[in-house]
Amino acid sequence: MPKRLLVVESPGKVKKLSQILGTEWIVRASCGHIRELSNEGEDSLGFTMDGNSVQCCYIPRDQQAKETIQQLKAALKQVKEVVLATDPDREGETIAWHLKEALGLKDPKRVVYTEITEAAVRSAIANPRQLNLQLVGAGLCRDCLDKLVGYKGSPLVWALNNGAKSVGRVQSATLHLICKRESEIQSFVPQDYWSVWVDYVEGFRAFYKGIVNAPKESARQETEVDDDAAVKTTEAPESTRVLSEAEATRLVDEAKRYPHKVVQYEGKIVNRQPPPPFITSTLQQAAGSRLKFAPEKTMLLAQKLYEAGLITYMRTDSVMLSPEFCASARKWLEQNDPQNVPQQTSKHRSSKTAQEAHEAIRPTDVFRPSTQLRVELSADEFSLYVLIWKRAIASQCRPAQLRKTLVITQSGDLLWQARGQVIEFLGYARYWSNLSKDTILPNLQQGQMLTLENAGHEKKQTQPPPRYSEPKLVQLMERKGIGRPSTYSPTIATLKKRGYVQLTKENLQPTTLGLEVDAFLQKALPDLLEAEFTAKMEDALDAIAQGKQPWQYYLTTWNQKYFAPALAKAKTISVGSSNQANASAVDQRKFETSRTRCPQCKNNLAKIPSNKVKKKYFLKCVSGCDNVVLFWNEYTKTWEPPRSSATKEAIPQKSPIKITTYPCPVCKKPLEEYTYTKDGQSKTMLRCSDSKSRNDNKHKDVAYFSTAKGWWSPKLGELK
Repeated sequence: MPKRLLVVESPGKVKKLSQILGTEWIVRASCGHIRELSNEGEDSLGFTMDGNSVQCCYIPRDQQAKETIQQLKAALKQVKEVVLATDPDREGETIAWHLKEALGLKDPKRVVYTEITEAAVRSAIANPRQLNLQLVGAGLCRDCLDKLVGYKGSPLVWALNNGAKSVGRVQSATLHLICKRESEIQSFVPQDYWSVWVDYVEGFRAFYKGIVNAPKESARQETEVDDDAAVKTTEAPESTRVLSEAEATRLVDEAKRYPHKVVQYEGKIVNRQPPPPFITSTLQQAAGSRLKFAPEKTMLLAQKLYEAGLITYMRTDSVMLSPEFCASARKWLEQNDPQNVPQQTSKHRSSKTAQEAHEAIRPTDVFRPSTQLRVELSADEFSLYVLIWKRAIASQCRPAQLRKTLVITQSGDLLWQARGQVIEFLGYARYWSNLSKDTILPNLQQGQMLTLENAGHEKKQTQPPPRYSEPKLVQLMERKGIGRPSTYSPTIATLKKRGYVQLTKENLQPTTLGLEVDAFLQKALPDLLEAEFTAKMEDALDAIAQGKQPWQYYLTTWNQKYFAPALAKAKTISVGSSNQANASAVDQRKFETSRTRCPQCKNNLAKIPSNKVKKKYFLKCVSGCDNVVLFWNEYTKTWEPPRSSATKEAIPQKSPIKITTYPCPVCKKPLEEYTYTKDGQSKTMLRCSDSKSRNDNKHKDVAYFSTAKGWWSPKLGELK
């Protein structure tokens, strides 16, 4: 008969743990939280605040939770000892406390492990501890805070009568970041500038840097960015920005007039240190960039890998690695890549708020054969595992070595600059590629004369700041202290579910509803939207977890001094006056805006939904300009005004369709010649003669264009 009961959170762990522990144990899962605050009392909060004390009323989360509690109580009768092994974070500690309360346990043993391996699990069970009531207090305080803000604040936006559903402590601050970026994009005015360059016969290009003896400007940062969210790339090099074409032309003429010589030549070896192993946020960023996974998908897959015993716990903000893993990684490198073994074990610094008792996300066994895992795991699970494995191994490698070269040349009073980089030793980048491609410069001597081959300039335009991708938003939330590792993914998922944001070309764009909610909250509860304000609340929860202040005192004080007065003030704001005060942010956005600008007032045109057009919307000016309406022309790929009846009469009749002998590569029906006008020029293309088939996905690439060498398709190549 089993003597001990182990209670975990996820049912996915039960099988693996049962195999490790054997028949003397019963392993059961709580399936996450089993209790939540009830909806009783004032505003259905489920808790009351009296002075500096808080009284909470908890109920089973749902019917499944009720059944789980009954099943666990039945299992209790079969054992002599109960061990709580919920997840090793603040939320897991809170769930363990709820289990203790719901099951009537007097002094349960609490065990913590960050990987589901036999050694880690047995070591944890051999070293149990008591529940950490400081962590529990922080968890209970978070639950009460979130419900207080949600239940008291949400009725404010219900009054908007626009479908808004909720306000949230972390959710609203995150939405504000997205809306603020959208405002920056819409108010952005592009500026023209010119990049000026010279090409030398010696085999390199240099860019205009400035004038000899001119006052030095602050040094421009290299465009190369060490970013966990993406493979490292560099922007196209360009010169010091020239703001007029006349000045750019003058510089080109000057470059052609005077001889060129090398006035500075520098070369140096630079070490690029290995990146730290993954924490929750950097895993979501890298998986988003490299594997195109949404944060929710990344965490779901990581959970499965953790439950299978393949990786350590995936909710962590610490980059620490255990000495055992570091030794194992070093051994792997000694056997497989001895040149990459560093003299000393690499150590990485976590943020100040990181829980150093935790480890970074890493594989539990670096020697596990990938051929075996490829069979056992789904394709996405395997891809994420490989990403984690490579990053962990890379963190233990030698630095990459780069030979960087700087060349400055002079012609007359003008200075020109070229930068080169060659990878001398890959180091960690053999496993984690984030280095730019080689840019090779020739060997030159100071004072060497150069032969000018060509000089020119290129017109460019400043670009608006980009919308945030989901990985980039996670990175921003972490940097600003909004939320914690366990909340990044659920927060973004909630914003999408509420209809406050949508994915547009893999980037997050606020919807009209999201913009209206944010505009109203800027007037009603402005502090709640500020990242610094929300970050201070997270810091307070961390302080509670560290035992620096009682959670009930913090909650009641925060409510008395800030939230209750702010809420009272917010209720005095009428929805009508709020909307009027934010007309610039809301009224102009009754429809989603496009990047196309009105030809008259230069404001962004609105997207007007319509089922009568193929694109499902047309563009219209909502800033007061009369009759500015544009429709999408599928053939010219441009937005055009509708043709008037007079214009239609003036348009020459279409040329008769000419059927060719070429077969359609999809359906084998003959291709037809189609003549159209683009940029004022008559052009001809071949397309399938079956008008019905042309609209299906299989035919979307069937388009051949007339060239000097014959018919050619961007997707299908030359027509034979």
